[in-house]
Amino acid sequence: MKEGFRQSMAWLHTWTGLLVGWLLLLIFMAGTASYYRDEIGRWTRPELPRTQVAPEVALARAFGYLERHAAGAELWNVALPTSRTPQLTMFWRNPAPADGRPVDRRARFGSALVDPATGEEVAARDTRGGDFFFRLHFDLHYIPVLWARWLVGLCAMFMLVAIVTGVVTHKKIFIDFFTFRPGKGQRSWLDFHNASAVLALPYHAMITYTGVVTLMFLYLPWAIDAAYPHGSDPFFEEALNAPPQVRAAAGAPGALPEPARLLQAARAEWPDRSPGHVIVHHPGDANAVAVVQPGIDGRLSVRAPSLVLDAATGEMLARSPPPGGATQTHGVMYGLHLGRFAGPWLRLLLFGSGLLGCLMVASGLVLWAVKRRPQHLKAGRIGFGLRLVDALNIGSVGGLPIAFAAFFWANRLIPFDAAERAALEAHVFFAAWALALAAALAWPRRAMWAWQLYAGAALFALLPLLNALTTQAHLGRTLPAGDWALAGVDLACLGLGLALGVAGRRMQRWRPAPTAAQKRAQQAAAAGRAA
Repeated sequence: MKEGFRQSMAWLHTWTGLLVGWLLLLIFMAGTASYYRDEIGRWTRPELPRTQVAPEVALARAFGYLERHAAGAELWNVALPTSRTPQLTMFWRNPAPADGRPVDRRARFGSALVDPATGEEVAARDTRGGDFFFRLHFDLHYIPVLWARWLVGLCAMFMLVAIVTGVVTHKKIFIDFFTFRPGKGQRSWLDFHNASAVLALPYHAMITYTGVVTLMFLYLPWAIDAAYPHGSDPFFEEALNAPPQVRAAAGAPGALPEPARLLQAARAEWPDRSPGHVIVHHPGDANAVAVVQPGIDGRLSVRAPSLVLDAATGEMLARSPPPGGATQTHGVMYGLHLGRFAGPWLRLLLFGSGLLGCLMVASGLVLWAVKRRPQHLKAGRIGFGLRLVDALNIGSVGGLPIAFAAFFWANRLIPFDAAERAALEAHVFFAAWALALAAALAWPRRAMWAWQLYAGAALFALLPLLNALTTQAHLGRTLPAGDWALAGVDLACLGLGLALGVAGRRMQRWRPAPTAAQKRAQQAAAAGRAA
């Protein structure tokens, strides 16, 4: 470490940013894409319906479908349509075998996507859509979930340290924000890093801190274990405003749930909120119970209250208790991180702030290499550490856009009825990234930067054309229809392609700023010619 407090903070800022920077870039990019999780989900399933119906009609269609296909289930879970997800999404849980023998999870649980206007299942392609990016940014896909979340939490904590130390290090950070000096090598990269950091600094601090909060019970379980030695379930029921317990099944047949009565009771309880989920326990039983929860879209907190109703009559049986201050605080922190409260313009602002976060991380990684390259050139050789950082920078900053675009191409090109289709899309994502990393490791040169940026630009820019050639949900139809959810994905891909193309062109034409020694040599040569 260097002498002095500010120098020490600079050292800490540099190394906390570098050590987790490449994984942090993946987390930031996937998390930023998750702001449009629903819209990406619709784009990746162009077969889904786009019609809107009243909640009573949608719930009646859902119960009708479940009565036909899951009459013997022990639980129905219906997610009602919203303006962002116009389809009915439903899950059900079948009873466990009476003899206690193990059963495959797929046989125990069922799911369906249903058109709320017709009540018929939609034959949509198997894909995770936007959920892939959402899960990727904290589960990392291939490694065990607990390991992944510990690793993501470590990255978030390093990021918090980097944010705080970055503010401390740059005593003129806000002045520097208004300064950009192009063509100055290291100085230009530092100016760009400062600008991308300061412009969305409140967002960077908020999204990083709330990311840690979402998994706080995983990182700090000891107080819960001490207070609840027989298991943590009672804690979560009390602390997180869990739905009240439902009554047991009677074992006698009963009337089917009545959608209108359930929704009427929900509106009487929450006149300013739309119903979001309806969960029916013991459907078809005399003691069938419906748990109704409002949607969280447009709300800052993700902690939604619950009503427990008699499924047939709509009679109130119980309601969730009012949340305490700690529960409300946790719900708001979680809601801030997810961004479900945001309307269209605020969501666009959050998305733009997320992109700035990606640029901040990427420019910091590049700045580390740019700052140390003159020292290596002066010594006459590029060391292994700098070559490795160069390769990882190219394979991540240039390679991750290729992987993201490849996922969307896979969604359109993998056959509709391919086995394990959703898993194949994920494999394509990681295969494309692995190929980019391998190419960068084999030849970490400036030309590789340009090639990878151009490749990402071509894949993104051509995606709307591929969409037009393979589906009917293309810009020629979505723009005239005013379907901005689908058109926006195509337009965003086109914009990202153009931005990557410009970056590739600038990288191809970029020349490093001359060093002081080179400037003196040029001046001496010019003076000699003049003489």
